[in-house]
Order: sequence, then C-alpha cells, then structure tokens
Amino acid sequence: MARGLRLLSRAGRLRPLLSPGPRRAFSASAREPLHVCVVGSGPAGFYTADRMLKGREGAQVDIIDRLPTPFGLVRSGVAPDHPETKIVVNQFSRVAANGRCSFFGNVTLGRDVSLSELRKTYHVVVLAYGAESDRSLGIPGEDLKGIHSAREFVWWYNGHPDMRDLSPDLKSTGSAVVLGQGNVALDVARVLLRCKTELATTDITDYALDSLRGSTIRKVYLVGRRGPVQAACTAKELREILGLKNVRVCIKKADLVTSPADEEEMRNSRIRRRVYELLSKAASEHKDNNNNDQKELHFVFFRRPIRFMPSENGSTVGAVQLEKTILKDDVVTGKQVAVGTGEFEDLKCGLVLKSIGYKSLPVQGLPFDKNRGVVPNLRGKVLSSESETATVETGLYVVGWLKRGPTGIVATNLHCAEETVASILEDDKKGVLTFPSDLKKQGRTGLLEILERKNIRYVPFSGWEKIDSTEKMAGQLKNKPREKITTWVELLRAANEE
Repeated sequence: MARGLRLLSRAGRLRPLLSPGPRRAFSASAREPLHVCVVGSGPAGFYTADRMLKGREGAQVDIIDRLPTPFGLVRSGVAPDHPETKIVVNQFSRVAANGRCSFFGNVTLGRDVSLSELRKTYHVVVLAYGAESDRSLGIPGEDLKGIHSAREFVWWYNGHPDMRDLSPDLKSTGSAVVLGQGNVALDVARVLLRCKTELATTDITDYALDSLRGSTIRKVYLVGRRGPVQAACTAKELREILGLKNVRVCIKKADLVTSPADEEEMRNSRIRRRVYELLSKAASEHKDNNNNDQKELHFVFFRRPIRFMPSENGSTVGAVQLEKTILKDDVVTGKQVAVGTGEFEDLKCGLVLKSIGYKSLPVQGLPFDKNRGVVPNLRGKVLSSESETATVETGLYVVGWLKRGPTGIVATNLHCAEETVASILEDDKKGVLTFPSDLKKQGRTGLLEILERKNIRYVPFSGWEKIDSTEKMAGQLKNKPREKITTWVELLRAANEE
C-alpha cells in the first residue's frame, strides 16, 4: 500500500487529553472521560459515534479507518446513480466536527495498530469495519478470467483505491451473467445497462465511464437459485431497473407460477408480494416488445451455478453451467430451499459478476465465527465464543455487518448501533468499564503515541476535507458532483495539500 507524505503536522495533530487522576468505577452520569475507539468509519461506525457522544457525557470518541477517506460503503458501495442515499454523509460530517470526536484515516487494524493495543489504550473498543471480502462458490472454474465479485466491480466504478486497476473486460462479449438477485446484483446490472449519458452526470469514475461507453454487452442475466417470490431485492431497487430506458425485460411465464408455499410467503411479507407483482407486471408489459435496438435484462429463476466453463482460449470464462432447481421445505429453517434436479444447461457469457454475499475478515485476538462470518456477540457485546459457556469480552463491542452479517440498508445500521451503544451505556452504568487500574488508558493521547512511535501517516478529518474539496472542484469542470481521486498516493497527497 502506498503511504504518501507524513501527516503528523501541527495542523493535523489533535490536542492531547489530560490523563485523569485516580478514580473509582463510575456511572453514566459522571463527568470523567470515557475513551472510546470505533474501528471503521462507515454508517455503522458513525452512527455508533453519534449515539455515544449524545448518550454519554464526557465520552471521547476516536474513529479509525484503513482508508484515507471516511464513510465506508456510502462512498464506495452506494451506486453512483443513487445520490439521495449519500446525503447521510452530511450528518456524519457533523458528528466528525464534534470537539469530542476525531477521525484517523489511513490506519489499518492488525497492521498499524493491534486490537490488543487498542484495548489497552481505550475503555471501549467498537469494531465496525464491515465486510471487505467475498464469499466463494467453491465450484470448478471460479479462477477463470472475466469472473469478478460484485463487490470488486462496485468498488471499481466507485473509485475505491484497492480496485482502481481491476479493468473488467466489457468489450469482448455481448453477454454478462450476474449471480444473485439482491440489491447489489441489481446495482451492477443497472450500471451495465443504463444510458451512459445519464451516468455521466453522477460521481462514477471517469475510467469506469469510458469503459462502459465502449462496452459491447447487450444482454445481462440475473440468476437466482429460487423463484420470483424469494428474490432478495427490494421493491424500490427492482422498480428502478425495470424502468430503464431502452431495456427489454425477459421473464419466463412458467417461472411466475406460484405454489401454496409461495402464496403463504407473500401473505406474510408485503415486500415479497410487491416484488412478485412488479416482476409479473414487467413480464406482461415486455412480452411483445422486440425492438432490435434494445438491450435485454433476463431474470433467470430456479437455477444454480455448477461450474464455470472456459472459452476457446482456455483462460477466460465462456459460459456458466446451471442446474435447474425446485423448492422444498426445510424443516429446520421453515423456509423453502433450492434443491438440484439433475438437469443442466449452459449459459454463454464473457463476464460473470458474483453477487452472493460479502464476507467479514477476522483480526488477531478477535473471537470470530468463520461459518457465519460474524463476531459472536450478545446485543453487541463481544463473546469469547459461540458456546453456552462463552464469557463477555469486557470493553469490546461490535456493530454493523461484523455483528449481524452483510444484510440491510444504510439505515439498518442506525438501529444496530443504538443496540450496541445501549449495551455500552449499560456496562458503563454498572461500572465495569472503568477502574483505578485503568489509569493507563489514555485514549487519543495513547493512540497518537502509538502512531508516532510506528511512524504511521494518519489522515485527520481536515485531510479528508481537502480531498473532498479537490474532488468537488474537479467535478464542477465536468458537470459532476465530484471526480473521485482513486489512488492511494494521490489521496494522501491531496490530504496534505496546503
């Protein structure tokens, strides 16, 4: 990772906190500082900081993030044509402006600072670093060229510095397959099919826009293991992609036939009923529309990928082999699950985007459930394990995707953060977070000492504001909200400009 210029200038330094004198355990109403570190500056992290600052008088909250830029998936995950979702950064910026809150960007947990060091330095450590990896299908051919995770593709067009050089090939094929039918799957399909003139006025990166303008992809297949009733998207996202200009929607009539179990699911879920109604309406409206100039969006239900097949050159994907499925009741979960029928078909394509779920990663010293990809917890309190004899890790908490799995929308993190903060305040009131032996817990002062000792070049929020200003000025020249800076070196350089 490029590290750039050192950002420990006088302007970038934060005023050290005075170390408190001897004290006993105290309640939430006390005035003594409670040093809190939030790892991760996405929605879950900022909502947690906001609730801590409001809920605990004297709380000092430091937010660290491995990126020089804050806001997590609001910046790198939300689709560029959804600017209304990004307005929440105004609220997060007000949180960062609070005198009791500080941002430390370009600081990586597990490399620049360990979890053990943070726990020795802070009364409370809240892990909110989300899910920055992907689930694997574990099927043959998954390493062929032309196969990417949806996360990688989203990060690429959103300018995440880790995916600046992904360079997906959009010019060597006419068909793309998206595995999954959730909101992220719909996002990537929509970006592939949307009119490029419309995308040009968003904050999509210039290199992605250029690549999309040269794209030869005319057909996108959204493949799901189950049926239209079980599609994981929301009605809002589905309505948007069904309304794209010059795109024909293709749905097999036979896939819309519902079973008694499907009808029961729709009676119990207004969202599932609405999604099914939208798909049924789209199938009817587009049935006789055969304009040759149109692109095509195919909803493929009751299919699961079995293997990826190479093209003639042998190294690039040429097709996905799919097995037909049927739904059967799972007595354990009470849900309908897809079961293979032994019938197969090949779907030709030159690009595959796997939207089968994000995955969180563990760090040293952190209890972690590898099967579920989450930290074992009780209302946000980290547990030593998943067993019945598990103990609570005092002062260690979790929030967001790392707590509950990669589900929900931006606003879901607000309720998640409120639960975790309630657990923190409960522990604080009981006096379990602060004792006379905690005199060594210096919070921000201690973190600064660690970073200086290790020569870590952190980016304060003022550094982000310089990046923000630079991007917005560049965007004005192109009639865009911003032109994102997309490399580590350039981000750090912009953060340090006078």
